[in-house]
Amino acid sequence: DEKERFDPTQFQDCIIQGLTETGTDLEAVAKFLDASGAKLDYRRYAETLFDILVAGGMLAPGGTLADDMTRTNVCVFAAQEDLETMQAFAQVFNKLIRRYKYLEKGFEDEVKKLLLFLKGFSESERNKLAMLTGILLANGTLNASILNSLYNENLVKEGVSAAFAVKLFKSWINEKDINAVAVSLRKVNMDNRLMELFPANKQSVEHFSKYFTEAGLKELSEYVRNQQSIGARKELQKELQEQMSRGDPFKDIILYVKEEMKKNNISEQTVVTIIWSSVMSTVEWNKKEELVAEQAIKHLKQYSPLLAAFTTQGQSELTLLLKIQEYCYDNIHFMKAFQKIVVLFYKAEVLSEEPILKWYKDAHLAKGKSVFLEQMKKFVEWLKNAEEESESEAEEGD
Repeated sequence: DEKERFDPTQFQDCIIQGLTETGTDLEAVAKFLDASGAKLDYRRYAETLFDILVAGGMLAPGGTLADDMTRTNVCVFAAQEDLETMQAFAQVFNKLIRRYKYLEKGFEDEVKKLLLFLKGFSESERNKLAMLTGILLANGTLNASILNSLYNENLVKEGVSAAFAVKLFKSWINEKDINAVAVSLRKVNMDNRLMELFPANKQSVEHFSKYFTEAGLKELSEYVRNQQSIGARKELQKELQEQMSRGDPFKDIILYVKEEMKKNNISEQTVVTIIWSSVMSTVEWNKKEELVAEQAIKHLKQYSPLLAAFTTQGQSELTLLLKIQEYCYDNIHFMKAFQKIVVLFYKAEVLSEEPILKWYKDAHLAKGKSVFLEQMKKFVEWLKNAEEESESEAEEGD
């Protein structure tokens, strides 16, 4: 008994013999493993135990099975390559780890090791391991931090990581959905690292998107595209605020923003909201309502050329109007400043009459609508009259 407790070969023989006797009935396998934990030292030999359950025997460095070792066919690598079989195996691991909680850490270490050994396995073995890992990530048996192993340089270079990730994400999304996957990745700060599954010269959204869309994982491609875009927008806002606080010339800021728009495919509507937020956050606003409007007008007049550069479309102007409405509603001291800001931007050619009239008629937000519509009433009437006058003048000219 003593020898059995402290000898991995003896431990291996006991497990393999037991598995061979239970055969491929995975219910029986789970029961055998449950009972064996009382007699065998799972804590000491966790790695051996998991090697056997996955590969059929103890793995040598690199992922090969030693020829002279006894092995069993009751393991993941010898099973059928389909989702149903892998779901049944996932249950075996779940039950075992729920029963012997201390195996949790050992199992995570095992999976990290197996991922580093991927090149030593056949394509079919990799596929089975990927499906199993995806299922175990979905049901919470594994933590998404194990995916760090896939960023191993050699695995990435030879395309093993990306191919493995396809199978893994397919089974993970199949068990849950892309939102659950996103939450798990975010928890371990991996939501922005998926492009690292490819070599540096292929780390682009376009390449990632094409590869995973063609593999049938359109939702993952869209998720990464979205993440990239959020990252680019945050970066743009941060840089903009720094440029403003340094007092960089507007022509330099405009050039920088236009380059970023092109590079990261950011729309003018998105940019105008980023500029508005950046402009409004560079100031310590007065807490007195009667003074804040004056302060805002002075500040915004200074920045109107910058905003005007990114309101070349009616939709961008409307987006800005809604942003101003939202800001004035959310910041109570600005409630009475709304009309003054709009008039300023009209005079500075940031906003034109058509979007203002559209906003007034039916495109406004519900937030503070009665207050803001009342403020704008006279100005809107003036705009309408001016429009009618210019129309009649045009007709007379004809």
